[in-house]
Amino acid sequence: MDLEGFLKQNDLWYRMISKAETVHTADAAIATGIELQRITKNLVSETDEGEYVMLIVPGDRRVDLEAAAKALKVRRVRLVPFNQSEGISGYPPGGTPSIGHKTRMRTIVDDSVLKHDTVYCGGGSRDKLLELKTADIVRLNNAVAAKITIE
Repeated sequence: MDLEGFLKQNDLWYRMISKAETVHTADAAIATGIELQRITKNLVSETDEGEYVMLIVPGDRRVDLEAAAKALKVRRVRLVPFNQSEGISGYPPGGTPSIGHKTRMRTIVDDSVLKHDTVYCGGGSRDKLLELKTADIVRLNNAVAAKITIE
């Protein structure tokens, strides 16, 4: 199923925004005029036990992998290389949405994301952003909220 099919099947409110092709959140913010803190990085990661996890953090912050490991109650978390993440999530880096992944993953949302009613994430391709309700992201992923960023 494609991303829009997933959104419709789950009866979600959303808004798709076309933009110039970008990979990084800072470039997406420039291309759209959307505040960087409202565009999420959706980072496919892996625990030391081989479990894939999704870390959702605001575009203006860096992920703290030690804090993510602590929140997941594992020893270590590492980011999956760009060239491997699409095979896990089903989406290219820069287009990875916060929901609807090919592989079901435990998800942690940085608690700073929760201060926004809606946020923007990859829209399934590098030339789209998807606006979603933050509560829907948490609910559909059964996500845990924790401080997993460095300001």
